[in-house]
Amino acid sequence: MSVAPAFARAREEGRAALVGYLPAGFPSVAGGIEALRVLVDAGCDVIEVGLPYSDPVMDGPTVQAAAQQALDGGVRTSDVLRTVEAVAATGTPTVVMTYWNPVERYGVERFAADLASAGGAGLITPDLTPDSGSGWVEAADRHDLDKIFLVAPSSTDERLAMTTSACRGFVYATAVMGVTGARATTSDLAPPLVARTREVTDLPIGVGLGVSTGAQAAEIAAYADGVIVGSALVRVLLDHPDDPPAGVRRLAQLTTELAEGVRRGGALRGDLARA
Repeated sequence: MSVAPAFARAREEGRAALVGYLPAGFPSVAGGIEALRVLVDAGCDVIEVGLPYSDPVMDGPTVQAAAQQALDGGVRTSDVLRTVEAVAATGTPTVVMTYWNPVERYGVERFAADLASAGGAGLITPDLTPDSGSGWVEAADRHDLDKIFLVAPSSTDERLAMTTSACRGFVYATAVMGVTGARATTSDLAPPLVARTREVTDLPIGVGLGVSTGAQAAEIAAYADGVIVGSALVRVLLDHPDDPPAGVRRLAQLTTELAEGVRRGGALRGDLARA
C-alpha cells in the first residue's frame, strides 16, 4: 500500500491531505494504537507512526517526552511494526518515521520485509539522504515501499532535484529550520520551498511546520498537497496523563478541527487559482 492514493483522493476532493503523527508505544502500545485509530476516524488521510529513539536530535521537547515515555515503557521495534499493522488494517496508508540507526541495527532488508508484511506503506527518514541511503533505496524498491526523504529551505536546487528523484509517495518539506514542535505562527519559508520543489517533481509535497490549529492547517493547505501534524497531537495526550479518555476525546476534537482546516485551505487554493 502506497500513500499515493490518499493524496490523489484528497486532490480529487480539492483539498490537501492531512497527515497525523504519534509515536508507537505512547502512552502505551495499546493506548497508542487506540490513539492512532482515533486520528483515522477523525479525518487523517495518512498516518505516521514514530519509532521511539534514545537520541532524537531533530525532535522538539514534546515529541522527545512522548518517545522517552514509550522507551521507559519498554517499546520495541516489534511493537512499532505491530502498531503499523493495526493501523494499516483500517485501510489508511501508514508509514513509519524513524532515525536511521534503529533500522540499521534491526537490519535494513529485514526491516523492509517486516514493514511490508505489516501492511506499512513506507518510511520517512529524517536523518538519511538518498546519496547515503542506497541500501534502503534498494530494499524499499524490492518491497514496493514508499521512500520519503526531506527537503528544507537550505536545500540547494541541485539537492532538491536529487532528493525528490529518489522519493516515492510524497516529498516531506520541513519548512522550519531547527527541531520539531508546535508554533504560534507559520513560516514564510514554506511557500517558496514548496514552489521550488514543485519545479523539480510531480510528487505531492507535504509540509511539516509545527501546525497546531485548524487555521494554520488551512493556511498551509492553500499551497501544499499535505499538512503534517505531530507535536500538537502528542501534546494533547501529554496534557492528560491522569485521564486518558479525556485525552482521546480532545485528540479527536483537534484532529477534526485540522481536517476541517485542510478543506478550508483547499477552497482558498481554488479561489486563488480562479483569481
